[in-house]
Amino acid sequence: MTKDNLKTTSKYLSYILRHAPDSIGLNLDARGWARTDDLIEKSEHPLTRELIAEVVSTNAKQRFALSEDGNHIRANQGHSIQVDLALAEKAPPETLFHGTAEKHLASIRRDGLVKGSRHHVHLSSDTATATSVGGRHGKPVVLTVNSGDMARSGTVFYQSDNGVWLVDHVPPKFLVWH
Repeated sequence: MTKDNLKTTSKYLSYILRHAPDSIGLNLDARGWARTDDLIEKSEHPLTRELIAEVVSTNAKQRFALSEDGNHIRANQGHSIQVDLALAEKAPPETLFHGTAEKHLASIRRDGLVKGSRHHVHLSSDTATATSVGGRHGKPVVLTVNSGDMARSGTVFYQSDNGVWLVDHVPPKFLVWH
């Protein structure tokens, strides 16, 4: 498989499994799982079980999960549709990071980090990942989140299967401005 084909397939799977399964008539269960064969059959993108398995195993951000038997697939987080990923609460490290584009800083200073149409705000445990995420939409800026203080104040944190930290909102007072 070419690198371009893997990237195109990953983007397609992200769109379908996180935002628009209905666009191809795909059914997700309450936990966000789709039957792999249904995805292949209904897809507008050429898919095979082998291609799907390669995208799942090689995706640097581990955006997807396959069931042990390979018969079901889901996105690990980032949904704008209603799914219950059955994530357990987890105590975060003292510091986490959020990558954003410079153009969003004014609203973040005012409102903090908001989830918008997604289920959660996504946080990283390292600055390299946050920088990569922030660079997708402009000049990247990495914000430091005092996640330990947030947790002690009662904020609930989750961690997805691929290591992304998830929270409903990060108020401005928990952001460190460099």
